Amino acid sequence: MCFHRIMAITVLTFFSLLVVADDDSARVVMTPYTEPNVVYDFYFDEPAKINNALYWIRSLMNPLMEEPYNMAPEFMSIKVVIHGTEIVAVARKNYEKYKDAVERMRYYASLGVEFKVCGLAAHDYGYTVEDFQEFIEVVPSAINELAHWQMEGYALITPTVMEKKYTIEEIR
Repeated sequence: MCFHRIMAITVLTFFSLLVVADDDSARVVMTPYTEPNVVYDFYFDEPAKINNALYWIRSLMNPLMEEPYNMAPEFMSIKVVIHGTEIVAVARKNYEKYKDAVERMRYYASLGVEFKVCGLAAHDYGYTVEDFQEFIEVVPSAINELAHWQMEGYALITPTVMEKKYTIEEIR
């Protein structure tokens, strides 16, 4: 059994003994997560939405890299398929406009996240392989890529990026 799984089960057991909640309150549970195989489907109507979508990657990785899971990023298999208007964010010529998103993607790529651009969409936008950032892989088709990784057992996550109307303080 994997060390991470044994550790997670041990922590889970210990933690469950410590958590005492009455019937009227929420409780903390420590799901015994395993190393993820995930493919993200990025297809947005506005290029800037890639900024919010990248938080979905953070929300997957950060909790798994922390206690009690302590998973190393190299044991997470994460792929991001880009095929909407956000494709312009990974074009070299648009670096200054999308610098924050590009640098976050470059950071995630250094942790092993694979960023894939749809070749059909690239063609539609008039881009060639040379037009993209160095961490980008161009695949023949986003739809085929998504289907392939799902058939390989990867979980599909499609971020929904909505426009924020209220601050947390306003609705809390």
